[in-house]
Amino acid sequence: MDVLQHLADGFAISLLPLNLGVLILGVTVGLFIGAMPGLGSVNGVAILLPITFLVPPASAIIFLAAIYYGAMYGGAISSILLGIPGASTAVATTFDGRPLAQKGQAGLALIAAAVGSFVGGTVSVVLFTLFAAPLADVALAFGPAEEFALVLLAFTTFLALGGDDVLKTVIMIVLGLVLSTVGLDLISGQPRLIFGDLPGFYSGISFLVLAIGLYGVGEILWTIEQTRHKPQVMPAHIRFSDLVAGFRALKSSVMAMASGSLLGYFVGMLPAAGATPASLMAYGVAKSTSRRPEEFGKGAVEGVVAPETANNAASTGSLLPMLTLGIPGSPTTALLLGGMVMWGLMPGPMLFIEQPEFVWGLISSLYTANVFAVVINLALIPLFVWSLRMPLPVLCALVLVLCIVGGYTPNQKMHDVWLIAAFGIAGYVLRKLDYPLAPLVLALVLGPLMEKSLRQALIAAQGDVTTFIERPISGTFIAIALLLFLLPLIRKLRHLPLFKRAAASSGSSA
Repeated sequence: MDVLQHLADGFAISLLPLNLGVLILGVTVGLFIGAMPGLGSVNGVAILLPITFLVPPASAIIFLAAIYYGAMYGGAISSILLGIPGASTAVATTFDGRPLAQKGQAGLALIAAAVGSFVGGTVSVVLFTLFAAPLADVALAFGPAEEFALVLLAFTTFLALGGDDVLKTVIMIVLGLVLSTVGLDLISGQPRLIFGDLPGFYSGISFLVLAIGLYGVGEILWTIEQTRHKPQVMPAHIRFSDLVAGFRALKSSVMAMASGSLLGYFVGMLPAAGATPASLMAYGVAKSTSRRPEEFGKGAVEGVVAPETANNAASTGSLLPMLTLGIPGSPTTALLLGGMVMWGLMPGPMLFIEQPEFVWGLISSLYTANVFAVVINLALIPLFVWSLRMPLPVLCALVLVLCIVGGYTPNQKMHDVWLIAAFGIAGYVLRKLDYPLAPLVLALVLGPLMEKSLRQALIAAQGDVTTFIERPISGTFIAIALLLFLLPLIRKLRHLPLFKRAAASSGSSA
């Protein structure tokens, strides 16, 4: 009953005219961002983060969460009509969405994607509501040692589950931690890594500047290089009769929606996983459990529903560890976490006690955003089709102007603009060399917390490092982190000829 009372109080906040207005605006902008190839939720949140200084913190995070939500819906539009995913989270939607559009059933594919997204979003928001408060209560037992071990666990999760090159992931985490130490020391106040006494570095490197450079400027440079020809936009018209026919066709996709929702939510909670692997896994599960697996890849409705259900469920699932533990579950939630820190809101269990209006206002806004996203998505399909025909140079120029203005406005320093340009070029080069950017941003955001927790724990234990393994919770976290750190090495050892021969001989003797 407490949960229902908190949720009712949250709706009283999220439905205030200002919050409802920014929510509808955020969902609409998010749909547009998700539909445009080369943008996506993480780039959209990074580019638009600075304009949230115009509204109170609660309205700001509702706006950004609505962009995140809308972008998850919008990614399917370009996947189906262009055959180009708006973001990596919609890659699996292309497999069957594009064939459906080429068969003249683009309307059915868009309806299937929207309904699947709505179901996945609804199931995950309900699970989020049920799990958020209990998880926050558990996290109240955390001290500095547990916080340090938890951040360490988040980093090692990227190594074991991220799917990227382990060495490159380690390099990016270390680079992010180094960048997080730029500025004045937390305790002594001494300057660190200020690059020849440059005054702009005394206040450190803002995660906002890094995010805009890497995900805004860097992504635009990458998109300009990759988009060598203009793809064909498939026509799409949605009438009332198409809606009825679409809902009838979705009857056979109930199992795909159910499995996609649960799989997406729990995969989304893992720090290194996020919506992209969740959608690909849901597609694979739907294909393997379907009565007509031979239709997958040729225009199966289940092949559109499953990944769209999963990526929306994962987007909500990734908010749970961010809000309750302060550990983001995806690159976009890492940006949301950084934004909350900028506004003076520290994610974690104490947030539920000190700022309950904010927490439950945000949770209730997810319900509202889900409803508005599906309605606006279906109503504005013609507008999104028109926007997909926007010349790429116009879109790139628009995004670059937003990046520069957005990076300059908070502190009004040219130092930040130069940093954005440098990080933009660095992001483009790192992308070409296939270095993952998410660990770098995550390390910059979590670096100060990790350093503070480490030093507080060591001071309290008078320099005794065994305090991290003697405490039950931190010891468990460190044991899991060690296992995850060694997991890539174990995988490589299993593929060595010596181990293969040993496994083969043991199998034959048995």
